[in-house]
Amino acid sequence: QVQLVESGGGLVQTGGSLTLSCATSDRSFRTQVMGWFRQAPGKDREFVTAVKWADGNTLASDSVKGRFTLSRDAGERKVHLQMNNLKPEDTAVYYCSAGVVLGMRQSAYAYWGQGTQVTVSS
Repeated sequence: QVQLVESGGGLVQTGGSLTLSCATSDRSFRTQVMGWFRQAPGKDREFVTAVKWADGNTLASDSVKGRFTLSRDAGERKVHLQMNNLKPEDTAVYYCSAGVVLGMRQSAYAYWGQGTQVTVSS
């Protein structure tokens, strides 16, 4: 069983920045992709961004392109989501996920973290 632990959520003003991190217990490279999804109150969970361990190739939703950057630290088995120019509509619970295929569908990710709250005040 792969365990994912998120950290770094919090409250920030519009235009501010936050960094979320996620550590995976997977040391045998059972999973090849790490991703982030988010769920705002009353809305469905949506894809944010993802990265492949092997080559660092990333995928991001249009709503965060140019503002959010996902990086990986293979040695530490962590990913870091740098979020800049945050907007009130970015307010959500952010979930770290791990899977085998780079994609935007939740079904591509077999493992999920508990989630961390990000709140952007206007």
